[in-house]
Amino acid sequence: MMRERTRVLLMFLAAVAAVTVVAATTSCEYTSGVHRQVDEVFADWDSTTTPGAALGVIREGELVYARGYGMADLEHRVPITPQSVFRIGSTSKQFTAFCVALLAQEGLLSLDDDIGDYFPEFPDYPEPITVRQLIHHTSGVRDYLMTMMLAGKRDADWYTDEEVVAMLARQQQLNFPPGSEHLYSNSGYFLLARLIHRLTGRTLREFADERIFRPLGMDDTHYHDRFDEVVPDRAVGYAPDPEGGYRISTTTLEMVGDGGVFTTIEDLVKWDRNFYTHEVGGEAIQELIHTTGTLDDGSELEYAFGLVVSDHRGLTMVSHGGSFVGYRAEMIRFPDPEFTVIVLANRSDANPTRRALEVADIYLADVFPEPVEGPSAGEQREQPGPQEEAEEEPGRRQTLYPEHLATYAGDYYSPELDATYRIRMEDDTLHVSVGRAFDFPMQWEEEDVFSARFMTFRFRKDARGRITGFRLDAGRARDFRFRRR
Repeated sequence: MMRERTRVLLMFLAAVAAVTVVAATTSCEYTSGVHRQVDEVFADWDSTTTPGAALGVIREGELVYARGYGMADLEHRVPITPQSVFRIGSTSKQFTAFCVALLAQEGLLSLDDDIGDYFPEFPDYPEPITVRQLIHHTSGVRDYLMTMMLAGKRDADWYTDEEVVAMLARQQQLNFPPGSEHLYSNSGYFLLARLIHRLTGRTLREFADERIFRPLGMDDTHYHDRFDEVVPDRAVGYAPDPEGGYRISTTTLEMVGDGGVFTTIEDLVKWDRNFYTHEVGGEAIQELIHTTGTLDDGSELEYAFGLVVSDHRGLTMVSHGGSFVGYRAEMIRFPDPEFTVIVLANRSDANPTRRALEVADIYLADVFPEPVEGPSAGEQREQPGPQEEAEEEPGRRQTLYPEHLATYAGDYYSPELDATYRIRMEDDTLHVSVGRAFDFPMQWEEEDVFSARFMTFRFRKDARGRITGFRLDAGRARDFRFRRR
């Protein structure tokens, strides 16, 4: 009985702590009614039995509202607070780009340098790839996370920075000629991290700590380049368990640059303030990091230096989200009227962008040039994010006879991936597998074209009609060429 009472008391205390609120003295202009509306946006996460998120609302450099919703650690019943440390995924890219901008500002590199100057092991592509193109995702370099997965690496597998560089150096093809398209690629920012290391002799973690985090007093922020490092106050990442509840979702990978920053709401307030005070980098660097990319044909992009410059309800919005393993993040800033919303979540089913915009709509309803319309706060719910896989179309039926399908079966090898794909018949359906990484059924799309989840296979035939290989496209990694063995 005593043990049960103790358990109930602990859960009660956790529930009280989970609603920890920070309200600066400057927040008097906001009524408690506004804050109740904001809380309603996160009501379904405000629980002692589920993961959730930390929220930070910043006005003119001051944290006017901060709360934790849900639990940072389900096993130990630790609630989320504004001091909880989260992995922020690709929201990290703005820090990596800022580091490169500092080096460019100091004349240690040029944004138009050929990356071959820093990576001599890379192929001599017909057109050079520049540092600027890595920043703006216009380089054409295949995404390394997708490429490593296609090579047979599972999410749970461990590999090193050196192995990733070697894999990228094996790529004889690019997704497209540099500068001709914009396609988000984590490889660009991973390579920027390696470039900083090769140029300065310091890791990205060391460089960012010295030049950004310590000067701004971001004491709970770092690039997490050692997977087994102990992080006090870390929020554990979770994913829904198909059998109910949640499972821990983490990684052993130590790549940084494209992601890897661990931070808190309170530290990100200090980073947000620097966009206006220019304490680190000065005023000139602010103009540079907000400069968006341009394609060779003159088309202007929204992507700047790890920041997306767009529009929301008539106001300029600067933002970037993050998504990796059991974490999701979003930081949205409106330069005029100096207003920022940050949502850091420790659940893979979260869409923090949607909720952050709902919060902004509540606070800025009287500021937006365009009226706020649509569902009220809390009525909108998560939608599939751009990185989530689409569900297979229901009702699809195989349209080819098994004996025809069997002609595609065989082993196929890619020298760029150094991987062999096995295509086989099983229950009158083609399946594709590589090592232990994946084993997916294949769907017929059209003559000699099949799909399997996120992959498209385009088979090639010789003059006699015999299948000799295929080309593989997989989202952010295109045109891998396989030959039949």
